[in-house]
Amino acid sequence: MFGKKGKGVETVSIEKIDTLIGKETIFQGTITATGTLRIDGEFKGEVKAKGDLVIGDAGRVEAAIEARNVLIGGYVKGNISAAGKVDLAPSARLFGDIKVKNLVIEEGALFKGNCIMDTATIPTEQNKNPNML
Repeated sequence: MFGKKGKGVETVSIEKIDTLIGKETIFQGTITATGTLRIDGEFKGEVKAKGDLVIGDAGRVEAAIEARNVLIGGYVKGNISAAGKVDLAPSARLFGDIKVKNLVIEEGALFKGNCIMDTATIPTEQNKNPNML
């Protein structure tokens, strides 16, 4: 799903999408999803996805987001907590804080906020040897 090449997020396969909010759709509230969710329209509220979240190039989201992986091609205002990866495509505009394991910012993307990378599962020299300072 995230092995794309090229600009934007248009190369994400539609067969892998469980829920789609289309370009002409405006939605407010809370979305709870177990599979992959794609937003190409406008959404305000809260997203809790056990699967992945894809925000298309035309997508505009103002929300608190929790998901496994987040791929952004459009505009997002809000904080993101991702268990896996956040990927900002060249057309992405993100205004908010991120808590994530892996972060990819492609050339041309805009990110204004803070990032905390959860490295608890990444072995470091300190984790290997507790006597190191």
